[in-house]
Amino acid sequence: MIRELAEYERLSHEVVGGPEGLEEHLFGARPAAEAVIAEAGGEPIGFALFFTTFSTFLCRPGLWLEDLFVRPEHRGNGASLGPARARRRVVRRNGSARRSWTGDRPCRSMQEV
Repeated sequence: MIRELAEYERLSHEVVGGPEGLEEHLFGARPAAEAVIAEAGGEPIGFALFFTTFSTFLCRPGLWLEDLFVRPEHRGNGASLGPARARRRVVRRNGSARRSWTGDRPCRSMQEV
């Protein structure tokens, strides 16, 4: 699905990582990020990848959503809600002060989550 996301964003030429990097950085001794997979009928249809940030002003962690991808045939039917709900659980578990997205969207306080 990472390659599908890259194709959608016309960035396929930038995909240089592979399964070994995912194994190490998602499931290794010091995970750098977390991911959740959305499924339908036991098949993966989307994912969200996120990692912890830290606010020196708030003295609390935050959560950065790096990628949210749903396969085209499953878009518009609520498939992204699974990863979104899982991400909110992680935010609450970590006591995160805010969550952020890539792009031009501003940070949102936890009161808006």
